[in-house]
Amino acid sequence: MVPSIIKTVITFFESSKTPITYIVALTLGFKLFRWYVAGGVCVSKKRLDGKTVIITGCNTGIGLETAKELSARGARIVMACRDIDKAHKASEIVKKFSGNSDVSVELLDLASLDSVRKFAENVNNDEARIDILINNAGVMMCPKWRSDDGYEMQFAVNHLGHFLLTTLLLDRIKESAPSRIINISSFAHYGESINFEDINSDQSYSSIYTYNQSKLANILFTKELAKRLQGTGVTTTAIHPGTVKTELSRYVRAWFRPFYIFMKTPLQGTQTTLHCALDERLDTVSGKYFSDCAEKQPSRAAMNMEDAKRLWELSEEMVTKATK
Repeated sequence: MVPSIIKTVITFFESSKTPITYIVALTLGFKLFRWYVAGGVCVSKKRLDGKTVIITGCNTGIGLETAKELSARGARIVMACRDIDKAHKASEIVKKFSGNSDVSVELLDLASLDSVRKFAENVNNDEARIDILINNAGVMMCPKWRSDDGYEMQFAVNHLGHFLLTTLLLDRIKESAPSRIINISSFAHYGESINFEDINSDQSYSSIYTYNQSKLANILFTKELAKRLQGTGVTTTAIHPGTVKTELSRYVRAWFRPFYIFMKTPLQGTQTTLHCALDERLDTVSGKYFSDCAEKQPSRAAMNMEDAKRLWELSEEMVTKATK
């Protein structure tokens, strides 16, 4: 429907004869285009009073918008962030926006499995419940860096850290059922596969490929996690938030600048996260992939349950090895 409307506007624009008509048609066309790019909107009015939500990497971007929106619905928000100073400033933004002062800031550096363990220990000791875990933090197309544990940075932060975090919090999440786990993936997972033989990109490194691989890992993790959570009352989904103008693109900002017009705002980018966290119609939906607030078909590689199981076992081995 929307593309046909845009086509009509373009036709009108092409047939216009006066400057003012050109301007009106161009303005209308741009507004329609921006509306189309924005994608789906979460329509749930659900309240979260008495519920606890943990969000990783939420001092900026879609994570911050997610924290604001869920705090406004009455949830207790635990902001799990690497930069504590920025997180405390962000927490004040959340409180002011929502009028809800129940916001906690905790140190979590996903590039350090030791930090993940300390965070999980603190949460398990201090939080009586975990109703929603949103694995939102990430790094995109960074240089060839290593995590504190010696793993390729994008795989370590985007997948491995969240894998360990989720498994360490899983008992508390199960105790809080019905509860939900949301993993932020990306459409960038299409066309890739997991290179199990060179998971750390020791033989070759491409910042684009390793990012895409880590986003595929998010979906495979979601698939295997859903399988293991059957009958527990805990559901898990993976989402593509859209192409959003945030600090995630800091390492490739020069590439992205010409495309800013095509990008969502952080508030628009968080709509699918909110949909999967709140919508009552998803109470029993698990292991699925969402984009623009609707279930979508992921890539063929993301549906490979043998790879999902193999990735889980490899991830367990890697996080265990890091303790030795």
